Amino acid sequence: MNAVMKAESLSKRFTIYHGKPRSFQELWVNMFRSSAREDFWALHDVNLEVHLGETLGIVGANGSGKSTLLKLLARIIEPTTGKLTVTGRVSALLELGAGFHPDLTGKENIYLNGALLGIPRKVLDRKFDEIVDFAELERFIYTPLKHYSAGMIMRLGFTISLSLDPDILLIDEILAVGDASFQRKCMDRIRQLTRHVGATILVSHDLSLVRNLCTRAIWLQNGTMAADGPASQVVSIYLESEARRYQTPPNGDTQEMPGPVQETPASPGPG
Repeated sequence: MNAVMKAESLSKRFTIYHGKPRSFQELWVNMFRSSAREDFWALHDVNLEVHLGETLGIVGANGSGKSTLLKLLARIIEPTTGKLTVTGRVSALLELGAGFHPDLTGKENIYLNGALLGIPRKVLDRKFDEIVDFAELERFIYTPLKHYSAGMIMRLGFTISLSLDPDILLIDEILAVGDASFQRKCMDRIRQLTRHVGATILVSHDLSLVRNLCTRAIWLQNGTMAADGPASQVVSIYLESEARRYQTPPNGDTQEMPGPVQETPASPGPG
């Protein structure tokens, strides 16, 4: 099976600074003082292959490295160590509406946002009616964006991004746009893209969505891969681990239990 995306020993380190410098001199001195900063490995030694036709879900607790991995795969940020190989055109639905201008109409923002995404104008001309119809914004397409609701803006951004017809689609927790009917349309569109083009990678805390939409899933824990396999199996492993970690006593207060049991071997945690 052809791999459209391959990550080899992918790691990402961020620097956390302690305290706010009061002058440029103090900032300069702190750059050479180890006590003034801390290295944080958001992702450590991740090996991953994504194949043609796959819908991959990424699950894990907040701060486990999910969004960092997605940004690395989208090449928004560069890895500290490791290698990433991508075959095909990538479209990332990470921050819907980025680049929109509130004083421009919906139509004008379609062309503005499309240009920022690298969609040729002739493609936007051809797909304009389809974009407006899918986003359900026919009545408001000539209205300035500042009069749109947050849901309307997200629907427009989502629809424009899908118009790129990508080989690899990256989605970060943004499927909760609009009502249930529009969400079903989004799901159907993603399934259609996956069947006819390449692969989809989805980050979500909605585990039922991962189970229903994804063919495969990985569980990230403290920046490392704790499990990789069929989506329903990985979600069950993750839920069992979380159940071990938390318990609800009779008074209703949630208490944290000792750390989760690793179901599959994992690399050492972030340094």
